[in-house]
Amino acid sequence: MLAHNVFFTLYDSSTEAINAMVEACHKYLKDHPGVAFFAAGEVVEDLARPVNDRMFHVALHVVFDTRESHDVYQTAEAHLKFIDENKSKWKQVRVFDSNC
Repeated sequence: MLAHNVFFTLYDSSTEAINAMVEACHKYLKDHPGVAFFAAGEVVEDLARPVNDRMFHVALHVVFDTRESHDVYQTAEAHLKFIDENKSKWKQVRVFDSNC
């Protein structure tokens, strides 16, 4: 399995903008072949321990059954549409991929 974790920092940190990004993740990214687990949500503001990295607004977590499923997802039409429609909203995007 492969875990694909993406952390979005938005230019607009309003509740509306954050909710719209979470909704876009659900609309375009959750129903791809090979997805074993999907979650998207906002940072938990009150978890502010010294070890918590809270420099993001929206987190996306997708676990794929195989590396091949991940690779197909990267060029899937819905994934590319998500990027095209939302990239102008991103101040920073950090991607963490790992085996699991």
